[in-house]
Amino acid sequence: MLPPKNRVKREKIHERCKNICPPKDTFERTLLHTHDKSRTDLEQVPKIFMKPDFALDDSLTFNSVLPWSHFNTAGGKGNRDAASSKLLQEKLSHYLDIVEVNIAHQISLRSEAFFHAMTSQHELQDYLKKTSQAVKMLRDKIAQIDKVVCEGSLHILRLALTRNNCVKVYNKLKLMATVHQTQPTVQVLLSTSEFVGALDLIATTQEVLQQELQGIHSFRHLGSQLCELEKLIDKMMIAEFSTYSHSDLNRPLEDDCQVLEECVINKVSRIEEIDPDVVVKLADQMRMLNFPQWFELLKDIFSKFTIFLQRVKATLNIIHSVVLSVLDKNQRTRELEEISQQKNAAKDNSLDTEVAYLIHEGMFISDAFSEGELTPVAVDTTSQRNASPNSEPCSSDSVSEPECTTDSSSSKEQTASSAIPGGVDILVSEDMRLTDSELGKLANNIQELLYSASDICHDRAVKFLMSRAKDGFLEKLNSMEFITLSRLMETFILDTEQICGRKSMSLLGALQSQANKFVNRFHEERKTKLSLLLDNERWKQADVPAEFQDLVDSISDGKIALPEKKSGATEERKPAEVLIVEGQQYAVVGTVLLLIRIILEYCQCVDNIPSVTTDMLTRLSDLLKYFNSRSCQLVLGAGALQVVGLKTITTKNLALSSRCLQLIVHYIPVIRAHFEARLPPKQYSMLRHFDHITKDYHDHIAEISAKLVAIMDSLFDKLLSKYEVKAPVPSACFRNICKQMTKMHEAIFDLLPEEQTQMLFLRINASYKLHLKKQLSHLNVINDGGPQNGLVTADVAFYTGNLQALKGLKDLDLNMAEIWEQKR
Repeated sequence: MLPPKNRVKREKIHERCKNICPPKDTFERTLLHTHDKSRTDLEQVPKIFMKPDFALDDSLTFNSVLPWSHFNTAGGKGNRDAASSKLLQEKLSHYLDIVEVNIAHQISLRSEAFFHAMTSQHELQDYLKKTSQAVKMLRDKIAQIDKVVCEGSLHILRLALTRNNCVKVYNKLKLMATVHQTQPTVQVLLSTSEFVGALDLIATTQEVLQQELQGIHSFRHLGSQLCELEKLIDKMMIAEFSTYSHSDLNRPLEDDCQVLEECVINKVSRIEEIDPDVVVKLADQMRMLNFPQWFELLKDIFSKFTIFLQRVKATLNIIHSVVLSVLDKNQRTRELEEISQQKNAAKDNSLDTEVAYLIHEGMFISDAFSEGELTPVAVDTTSQRNASPNSEPCSSDSVSEPECTTDSSSSKEQTASSAIPGGVDILVSEDMRLTDSELGKLANNIQELLYSASDICHDRAVKFLMSRAKDGFLEKLNSMEFITLSRLMETFILDTEQICGRKSMSLLGALQSQANKFVNRFHEERKTKLSLLLDNERWKQADVPAEFQDLVDSISDGKIALPEKKSGATEERKPAEVLIVEGQQYAVVGTVLLLIRIILEYCQCVDNIPSVTTDMLTRLSDLLKYFNSRSCQLVLGAGALQVVGLKTITTKNLALSSRCLQLIVHYIPVIRAHFEARLPPKQYSMLRHFDHITKDYHDHIAEISAKLVAIMDSLFDKLLSKYEVKAPVPSACFRNICKQMTKMHEAIFDLLPEEQTQMLFLRINASYKLHLKKQLSHLNVINDGGPQNGLVTADVAFYTGNLQALKGLKDLDLNMAEIWEQKR
């Protein structure tokens, strides 16, 4: 409710407004009339002013509102334009008045709403003022209640909470003080070789740090320091174990020979040519050994490594058997405890569990000893672990007695805890024993140790091999020496694999690397040799020594290898004129005979060193391609004219080159089968090299045949272009042609097989008929039975008779009727 004064003031204002405003019905009529009038006035305003996107910066809008025609004063029309501009200005002013009147009208229509809003705002301000006064009174009352009723009780609660927090802080500080003594305590434990107690203390402290003291700033580095202490303990334990291992593994392997470098030193010291005063370093002294001496040293080293690995395996087998025995013991102990628990559930539970455990342990050890399940070393290890450090050791006879076992177990119980300086006691409890998973992991790690020992032996062997290979010594070995070395290394790799159950890869990789270098040198030597042979080849038929005939005979028998040298009777056999391969005669040059021997060297190397099969295949392909391309340059390309000084490349040279290529093509399938039998299936795609080589050789042979035909074709063109149909018969032209054909036949018949000779002369005859037909057409000689026809027929008959009289061409179908054109 408004105060009386304010209410009276508001009523006066409202009455004054009612007197000013007309009655409602009069107002409504006036409103309708005014609305119609305003709508009519607004319709006078152009629509462009009512658009929502109206903007004078738009040129079209600006020109529509203010036409430039009203502002043009040119042509003496200034007065009229001025009047027009004034009219436009009045029109725009009129539009503005209409809009302003309508705006004022809309505002007057909403004056009642404005007055109502103002009235509501005044009432709201009054309500807010009352509310503020009520809140102030409430706050004063609450403050009085809080001071009288709550403050004392809350203070007591705060004090109790503070006391609890102080107790927690005190306990935390006590724990921190204890943890602070961890490092000195660990140092004391390590000084007495109490590694287990130290590790247990570290593990407990780390657990406390991670759970109860997590986030303590002063201990932020203690966790890493404890980790470093664990690593230190690990190193100390490894050092002690290594000391024991070294003392055991460095025992004499056989006689007075020992592991490490004594083997190399003893071998080098026996070489009189090496002066230790001049050559001080052992590696330099070792490099002065020749291959037989160095090979014997390497063989001795491999032998010692093998014995060393066998000893390591024996030691680790003992440890492994102990671990397995402990696993078996744990399992049987759990079974006995389950049986005991079942019995104790029915009987009195007064039997102490620790005593029951000791009884079960003693029963198990006695049973194990009586059944012979443990090796002697394992028995000793078990008895030592169960015996007290201060008790007297039991004899081997009394170990199997239950009383002795129980006493040792009791002594172990007595020494289960040890007082540690600093007030912390380390108890040897069940938690400190290895779990089954940890024992299984230990068994796997033992096997990994054997793998590591094998890898170390291989790494040392690689180091020994690489130190000798620094001066290129291994790359200079001949084939037999490298094969011997390769077989020795492969044997050692297989021996170590059998001992350890896994193949070490370092020595195998070194062998493969050296094999690759050997293959490169092997290939380069033979490619250089082949290049020199080709550069000195005069492409004349060579005699075939008996050893090469034996070589190809052994290949025919299925032996792809160099035959062993026979007795001196073979050397007395005379060389043959041709090489006989599976009943066919091959006239060849000396280079091809040596090439066949080189190819067999590649095949034999693959048999001796299987790891280089793929590399050898690639290199042999390269060698065969080189022979094909180089022989093509020398014969077809006439390179032999400059290289060896031949006067010309004869048909005999060409035929001999073709026959040599045919011999190599004959052996390519044999070589392919040899490599295919030694390649893994996933690398069979490499055999496609032989297909490409075969195609290249066949193309080369075809080019040589085409060259022989081209030689005679040029001769026919030269001779027949001068042929005249006249006496005598036979003409000089045909006599010359027959003479050249006979020379061609004599040159190639003893080199090429009969069927190849016939095919070649059929192609030559086709060329001859083509040129003769062309010349007869030029001379206008036709088959009309006239004198010219008779002369040509006589010459052709002479040519045919001479050609068929040659050896091997008797049954050749020459078909000379094609030389005549049809009778006009």
